[in-house]
Amino acid sequence: MSAERYITEELKEYENKILGAEEKIINLETKLFNDLVLSILEYIPAIQVNSSVVAKLDCLQAFAVISTQNNYSRPELENSGVIEISEGRHPVIERQLPPGESYVPNDLFLDTDDQQIIILTGPNMSGKSALLRQTALIVIMAQTGCFVPARSARIGIIDKIFTRVGASDNISLGESTFMVEMNETASILNNLSDRSLVLLDEIGRGTSTYDGISIAWAMVEFLHENKCRAKTLFATHYHELNEMENSFPRVKNYNVSIKELNNKVIFLRKLKRGGSEHSFGIHVARMAGMPRSVVSRAGEILKELEQSHEKKELTKPIANLAGHREGMQLSIFQLDDPVLKQIRDEILDLDINNLTPVEALNKLYNIKKYLK
Repeated sequence: MSAERYITEELKEYENKILGAEEKIINLETKLFNDLVLSILEYIPAIQVNSSVVAKLDCLQAFAVISTQNNYSRPELENSGVIEISEGRHPVIERQLPPGESYVPNDLFLDTDDQQIIILTGPNMSGKSALLRQTALIVIMAQTGCFVPARSARIGIIDKIFTRVGASDNISLGESTFMVEMNETASILNNLSDRSLVLLDEIGRGTSTYDGISIAWAMVEFLHENKCRAKTLFATHYHELNEMENSFPRVKNYNVSIKELNNKVIFLRKLKRGGSEHSFGIHVARMAGMPRSVVSRAGEILKELEQSHEKKELTKPIANLAGHREGMQLSIFQLDDPVLKQIRDEILDLDINNLTPVEALNKLYNIKKYLK
């Protein structure tokens, strides 16, 4: 037998031994596992009971820790149709505030007899959505057995919390953002009960103004007239809905207050009675870093639109504004031109004393691109 053949046969024999050992290991592990399962089979009920007790203890201990650390209070759960929250707070937002800044608490009252629906208006970023979310969280925390982030809370048992918040689409099914919104809203209106809590945020914003107002108004009417009388918080920028308080006895207007100071808006984040007629969207655009020419132009357009008192004339300023942009001639005296406004803003922002020749050339090149 040659040396090469001898080595080959030895390697095959060694390989077979390894494979055999691995198979034995797997068989042995499987047997040990099966024996273990069979040996503890009779103890499974006791193990499940212990696991359930440990889980409950862990949950209650977590409730106790966060309630003590964050100054939560014990809610009163009852069988009424009332939700009454005194100085409620959002449990997540208040923990994420910068050091030294405290969360602004708010009172809330909903029932089925006098104040079933709250129309909540107010500026962008004033805290309307946070108020909706904190109400839902306080109700859920109370019914799970936890103390709540409020000075006091009286919670009538809620069976369902319906929310329509945010914007998303479903492109794969050919559903637009507005279609998704309407699908979810339809599901809410078709599944209400007298124990439901409904939280609606900016319903109807995905379509034209008149369509959106009409849908929002009809929804509030439905919620008010429905025999279930579901308690509802309806946050909106459609200030026209404030008129509903005059015709529907259980609809009440509230707004999240602000203060205007030196052409700036200070968000007080305090809920107060009455409707609001301003959204301050242009102010938010300025805060976001929108070009000054765009913000300024938006302010001019807003003033022209607000001067149109009759709805039938609402399209005239828009048509005039659209025509204003046609056939624009670049003139040093035509400062209404948005391009020239942008160039003016670029020049005003220049620090000429510290501008290098290269930077000056680059800036001139950018201005030339605007003109093209």
